[in-house]
Amino acid sequence: MRRLPPLTAIEAFVAVARLGSIKAAAQELALSPPALSRRVQALERFIDRPLFERRHQAMVLNDDGTQLLAQVSPALDQLSNAVEAMTSPAEVLRLRLSILPLYASQKLFPHLGELRATHPELHIDIDTTSHGLSRLGEGVDVAIALARSIDPALYARRLDRNRVYAIASRKLVEGPDPVTRPEQLAGLTVMLHRDMPDTFTAWRRAVGLDELEPAAIDHFDSGALMLEAAAQGLGVAFMHESHFDEASDPRLVRLFDIPVESPYSYWFVCRPRALTQRPVRLFHDWAIRVLEEK
Repeated sequence: MRRLPPLTAIEAFVAVARLGSIKAAAQELALSPPALSRRVQALERFIDRPLFERRHQAMVLNDDGTQLLAQVSPALDQLSNAVEAMTSPAEVLRLRLSILPLYASQKLFPHLGELRATHPELHIDIDTTSHGLSRLGEGVDVAIALARSIDPALYARRLDRNRVYAIASRKLVEGPDPVTRPEQLAGLTVMLHRDMPDTFTAWRRAVGLDELEPAAIDHFDSGALMLEAAAQGLGVAFMHESHFDEASDPRLVRLFDIPVESPYSYWFVCRPRALTQRPVRLFHDWAIRVLEEK
């Protein structure tokens, strides 16, 4: 049989390739950075070629590293799954997930049947209370969070990029005094989600109306209730394009066909070390494949 490199060296290579950092990979594998570096270097010596471009505080795969990762990562996952299956064949794997209700209903739940069919052993506790990021490792394993950016000490993967829509009742554009110009917001109520407070500011800056002040600003902690309030004619909701599209509510319209990039995105977030836990890893790989917008 052809001699193989140490499994620990392959594991170290995959961790660094996935996280892009010796420090983050070392934390995940509970090693010191020098020890992890030695394992990666041992693999590079074994195949007699470099696998990364070393940059300041970052490790970026080169072409050889990308090719090797594509071949060994699935095999390493299969090996890990086989060992897990042999050591705990009847074990229920449980994941504690923090997620906003609107994203859960619009994006996550339509696909959960596929996840259950693929991994029937994986069960998910859903937590829709606020401050999920602050509770990572303390009651929450993974958060799908809506944020401008994520603390670099955490592992984060951006799931989408979106645009801000002004969403309102169809009555506002079909009534006797239709709303057709942004300036007309001065006489209307603006509705904002507490996790997206800067959407209106970003929108009015993009349309060149920094001084525009609505009649009032109402705040919500529920995206679903914001959409319903807009449909009932209670104000104009500043939300994401995906929120509007997924709602498919004939009572709602988008005001002002003006493209405005949102400062917010949905992110998959966990502590780096959590990725070594099988429930987190299974959910991560599935979520990135199914939920990440390419």
